[in-house]
Formats: sequence, structure tokens, C-alpha cells
Amino acid sequence: MTMKKLISCTVLMLGTSLCLFAQTDIKAKTILADVSKKYRSFNSVKADFSYTIDNPQAKVKDTQSGTLILLKVNKYKITLKGQELISDGKSQWTYLIADKEVQLNHVENSPNALNPANIFTIYEKGFKYLYVEDATVNGRTCYVIDLIPLDDKRSFFKVRLQIDKINKLITNALIFDKNGNRYTYSIKSFTPNINVSDSTFTFDSKKHPGVEVVDLRQ
Repeated sequence: MTMKKLISCTVLMLGTSLCLFAQTDIKAKTILADVSKKYRSFNSVKADFSYTIDNPQAKVKDTQSGTLILLKVNKYKITLKGQELISDGKSQWTYLIADKEVQLNHVENSPNALNPANIFTIYEKGFKYLYVEDATVNGRTCYVIDLIPLDDKRSFFKVRLQIDKINKLITNALIFDKNGNRYTYSIKSFTPNINVSDSTFTFDSKKHPGVEVVDLRQ
């Protein structure tokens, strides 16, 4: 093969690769737009989930089960073993049940603040998207999409989402931390538009006698 033909072939292959990359990005963006539309149609959500921390190098793996109640206006209540996280959108109460202590903070708005309350909409800002594949997980066909942060100062370098192909709901989110940790949120059940009162999203000291509230707001 002549040098001229080799260069032409290389350019053609490069152009094809860039075209395929653009197509997968467009496909991922279209899928995520459908997911956003679905979630934005709900006023409230209740989800049972499992949360796993895994560090293969340190041989550490721990899984907890929890429940999330989420109101459309960024209010949430997360119940995990031994603690509750409650937010009215401005303040967050972390209730450490065994210690009979509540830590009161301002809501963490940092892009590094990841929890089940924002995992359903994490992809909406600050990421580029890449469609990876279709996969069958627990009998359901899912889209697999990688999110890559635009800001390389974030504590994680990738989030891999699994999205149910039929109902357009996120079923799993795997976060790859730069320290070698992997955090997995797996949605076990999902109930939209539940009836929930505003009192769910504040900590009521009167209902918890003997519990100390430590105000850490500055």
C-alpha cells in the first residue's frame, strides 16, 4: 500500500470513528432526555434501594438497604440503618439514632455531593454522555450509559447508569471514585406520586425527646 493510500485509509477510519462517537452521544442524550421527562412528571417518589461501597484493593465491601422519599421541590428523607437524612431543601438534619444526636447543616450543593436524593437527576448538569450498550439485568433490558464529568476536579471520574428500556427509569448507578472506591445505588422498588406531608422533611425535636440537636451551620 502506498503512503498516499495509507493516509487516506487512516483519515477514513478516523472519520468513521468520530461519526460513531457522535452518534452514540446523540443516542445517550436522547435516552436521558426521555428519563428526565419521565421523572419531571412525578410530584413525589418513594424508592427502596441498596447502597454498596466496594474497594477491591482494600478488600472492603459493605451493603446497606434504605428508603428514599423525595418531593419534587428538592425535599427528601433518606432512611438507612442507624441514621436518617432529612432535608427541607435548605437545611439537612443527619439523625444518628444510636448516638441520640442530630447534626444540622446547610444543604450541600457541591457537585461532589452524591446521595440517593439526586441520583435520579445527576446526569442533567456537568457531564458528557456515552451510550455503551444494551444489557439484560435481572431479566430486564437496560440501556447502559456512562457519564464523564466535565470538571476533572470532581472526586469521581465516571458514573455508569442502567436505565430500564421500557419504563425509562434508572435502576442502577455505579460511581467510580478516584480513590478506588465504587459506590452502587440499586433501585429495588419505585413508587411515584405518593401522598406525603411537608412535616416529613423536617426533624421534629418534640417527637424525639432526649435527642440532642447540634447546629453546625455557620
